[in-house]
Amino acid sequence: MSVIIREAVSNDAKTIYDFIVELALYEKEPDAVKTTVEETREKIFGENSTVKAIICEENGVPVGHAIFFYNYSTWLGKNGIYLEDLYVSEKKRGLGAGKAMLKYLAKKALSEDCGRFEWSCLDWNTPSRNFYENIGAKSLDEWVGYRLEGEDLINFAKS
Repeated sequence: MSVIIREAVSNDAKTIYDFIVELALYEKEPDAVKTTVEETREKIFGENSTVKAIICEENGVPVGHAIFFYNYSTWLGKNGIYLEDLYVSEKKRGLGAGKAMLKYLAKKALSEDCGRFEWSCLDWNTPSRNFYENIGAKSLDEWVGYRLEGEDLINFAKS
């Protein structure tokens, strides 16, 4: 598969939104998507956005996307790239699109003097976990992720 990776633009918002919905279905969370096309456009491409996206195209047709943002490592004293979403259309998986997007972001991290490039993966997603390990990524099994959202976030903030 010959693909082109490019920075996403505002006109990609509908495509990105559709990929977000497809990813939620794949991750067995079809009702988890609360955003809209317009919110997607504003949050990724708005003036105060802290989020970025890339699009993977085959013959000019989008086949996947990655959404990422910058974080900071206090230990390294450097920024890092955190990959929020990596998605490739079902019919295009296993043909190199995901690897091409990861490589694009890895090169971006190096060119911007980032100290790391990291992401999370669902524990049951064995194909993705195997793929990540095959490119040299290490699972951070010693770390436990935490999240406050919805009512828990509201209640804690008000306490």
